[in-house]
Amino acid sequence: MKVYKRIFLYFIFIITASNPVALMAEGLSQAGKIGNNLCEIAVHNSNSTLWTYQLAEGQNTLSMQVPVFEIDGRKVAAKVSVFDKKPDIHLTNGVQEYTFEGPIVSDPSIKLSILFRVSPGNPIVRFQYALHTTGNHRLTKTSGKDNFTYCSTSLKKFNSIKEIRFSEFNEKYHAYLLHEEALDNRYFEDDFSAMGPMIVFSDPKEQFLLAYEHGSQLPDRFLEFQFHPSHDLSLQAAKSNYVNNQPLNHQQAYETLWFEIGGAKGDQSALQKHYRNFMLRYITENLESRKPYIFYNSWGRQERDRDVSGSYLSSMNMATTLKEIDIAKKMGVDIFEIDAGWFSKTGDWDVNTSFFPDTLKQVKAKLDDYGMKLGLWFNPTVAAIDSKLLTANRSSVMSWKGEKSKPKLIWETKESVDLCLVSQYWEAYADKLIETIKKLGITYIYWDGVGSYGCDDPHHFHGTTDNSEEERAGSYAFQLPIYMSKVIDKVCKTYPHTIFDFDVTEKGRTVGLQFLSSGKFFFINNGPYYSNYDLAAEGKSPLKNGNTNIFVNPGPARGWFARSVLNYDQWIPSILLFAPYMSDEPRNSQTINIASLILGANGLWGELMKVSPKGIAYFNEVLGVYKQVKNDITESSLVRQGETGTSPEIYEKINERTGKGVMVVFATIPGKYTYVSENKVAKDTWKNEGVEVSFDAKGRAVLQMTFDTGGAKIIFFGAKK
Repeated sequence: MKVYKRIFLYFIFIITASNPVALMAEGLSQAGKIGNNLCEIAVHNSNSTLWTYQLAEGQNTLSMQVPVFEIDGRKVAAKVSVFDKKPDIHLTNGVQEYTFEGPIVSDPSIKLSILFRVSPGNPIVRFQYALHTTGNHRLTKTSGKDNFTYCSTSLKKFNSIKEIRFSEFNEKYHAYLLHEEALDNRYFEDDFSAMGPMIVFSDPKEQFLLAYEHGSQLPDRFLEFQFHPSHDLSLQAAKSNYVNNQPLNHQQAYETLWFEIGGAKGDQSALQKHYRNFMLRYITENLESRKPYIFYNSWGRQERDRDVSGSYLSSMNMATTLKEIDIAKKMGVDIFEIDAGWFSKTGDWDVNTSFFPDTLKQVKAKLDDYGMKLGLWFNPTVAAIDSKLLTANRSSVMSWKGEKSKPKLIWETKESVDLCLVSQYWEAYADKLIETIKKLGITYIYWDGVGSYGCDDPHHFHGTTDNSEEERAGSYAFQLPIYMSKVIDKVCKTYPHTIFDFDVTEKGRTVGLQFLSSGKFFFINNGPYYSNYDLAAEGKSPLKNGNTNIFVNPGPARGWFARSVLNYDQWIPSILLFAPYMSDEPRNSQTINIASLILGANGLWGELMKVSPKGIAYFNEVLGVYKQVKNDITESSLVRQGETGTSPEIYEKINERTGKGVMVVFATIPGKYTYVSENKVAKDTWKNEGVEVSFDAKGRAVLQMTFDTGGAKIIFFGAKK
């Protein structure tokens, strides 16, 4: 008998070792473990805890409670007693995807799926829930508002809690700014809610974050973090995450947004470094958007053309473009983007042969010869009234309060109407982009003109006639960034080296983590308008030429505003937040603009043909040195002293592993300034005039800088002339 018992136990051991999920049949609470060398996730089947997150050898365990969905008029807690672990998927960026699926206890006809994406050597984990069913159900709102709770956990053990906001539009800068807000016990006691999209909580030894990937402008919240008197934190739907009576059946599953959880030992800077690395390498498979190219954008020239000639398109021609490409190459530009007006009509996106008779063939050939890449401007939500794309997608024309979109001029080209991306049109547009990329050889797609709201049509993918106009409009706004990412991901599957940049230089646009999971942001244009400072009515100018922008002249002022985007770099690498700087002389202004550009914004515009040969050579020299350490600068976390416009204003971007990178110092007041680097540095240096570099006993750089006038000092480490 003992022999048979040993054989039986051995058999059980073999079965459970090969399939840990089989343990569930024995009533144990753990369905499986996943993770990496820095963190571990354990999936459970207890009454309330669905899964846990813990740092390797960590002291805190975050218990994530089951999500709760309102289905068929009742709250359904998605507790699962038996999970089936699906085959793992290895993504192209090295991320491993794990899926656990099982029937919900209270209604086994509905299955809950949990997807985890775990990055190699990084503690930030993405997760998503999905509901599948063979039955016929509805997602409902019996109280008239969204009734989903995606996850919750206890914060009782943590003494520091912060809300991190990424979409706060500041009219002083006319740009979005990052904001961190400390939250104390008041917020729990009074049932406070916060938009986020990130909450950071910590004790003296460990830091954690919980975030969601979406986008909107504060205070227009679609999701929110709810603080409870019990010191629990829950992430809830606030509005428009679904429409009332949304079908849930065998043809229509429900997927949540992607969420993020992560942690680090040490202070907040340790967590931020991991998160930067996650944003740079692991949140997306579209890694071309993460590379530190130098971009030229023709809009700065086109704006000046308009000031003189009255038209943005007066120099939109092949001769000007070819000359600019020659100069851009000499200056060190990698990607040359032709802005609005290169096309004959929106929708079909054919080249305007009045401007480019050979449909950009010579432009592309010259860029290829120079090893440069072509970029073009698009608005993904418009199509000309006589375009083939509109003819095939008339049912996708936007409507608002019962009226279809009316034709309007798009940057001096043919009249166009608005098309809804949250409809069947999204796929037609993606296919059109794929066709255009193949035909023209585009690498860089610059999207502009896309507002968060605009469609409440009852015949698209954001509600029906059974839903109100307000509900359909909200659903459109909620789903817009999702469908923008769907377009990008479809295009990048065919052309994986395509870069998508989304213009968020105006308020009311979709700013958040969702788009960064597929592309990058064009973050600031020219900064404030005259109207922002009460110097003119909105859209007007005190100048005779009608220019509404203030900071478009040589000098330091433009940089005070454009460098505001660098506040994000502690969380989001600045290479993902494009900002253009001017090419204009004199030399001192060029130095200020180059010094600002190389910190990560990497954008250039202006009138290149007015730059002198010496000015062109100067750009070439400095950007040539930059390119020796560009990857180190991109990977490094920003160390900063001083606000923009103060003296000194210091930026340190040094790779901790290599000691390579750059330090940039701005000053408006002449005099001598000193600085000791936070990081050890490589000994090879390049610097401009007025800088002396020495090294202390620990390998840090000691800078002695003399400013005879206001300007900028640039010091590269690990690079030579």
